[in-house]
Amino acid sequence: MKYFWIYFAAGSALIIWLSWAVSIRARRYHGIARFFAFESILALFLLNVRVWFHDPWSALQILSWILLSGSILLAAGSISLYLKFAVPRGQFENSTRLVETGIYRFIRHPMYGSLMLLGLGIFLKRVTALTSALAFVVVLALCLTALIEEGEMRARFGEDYTAYRRRTKTFIPFLL
Repeated sequence: MKYFWIYFAAGSALIIWLSWAVSIRARRYHGIARFFAFESILALFLLNVRVWFHDPWSALQILSWILLSGSILLAAGSISLYLKFAVPRGQFENSTRLVETGIYRFIRHPMYGSLMLLGLGIFLKRVTALTSALAFVVVLALCLTALIEEGEMRARFGEDYTAYRRRTKTFIPFLL
């Protein structure tokens, strides 16, 4: 791609600004790990954008679209529930209440799950050694993000979060 580095630099600048403004400035350090997930998703998108609609009926393309559709549905549902029940104060991540309804009844990190589906859906557009490595970084960074955020949530909500954590899975209902 002719302008890959220009687009990547511009996207990275936006991701750095958002990471600082939303998480890191407020000392929510899960934003650092999440930064690497966003960067990898951006790189995957830029590397695969030219083949987005190539060979639309192949098994990988169909699976890709299923994951991308799931990502949108999971993001929309979890953000809607979060805004309604978490009652964020000031910034989006500053929840004042623990959300335990809807998808949050089954998994603790549906928004990160959505990002994972997004990254994997984009990855499947064109599977190469480089895109495989980037997909691995997406999954690893989001697992680390969730782990760091778990500590932040325990500090904020105490025993309520610990009990919630025992009742739910991290990313995949009933499994993981």
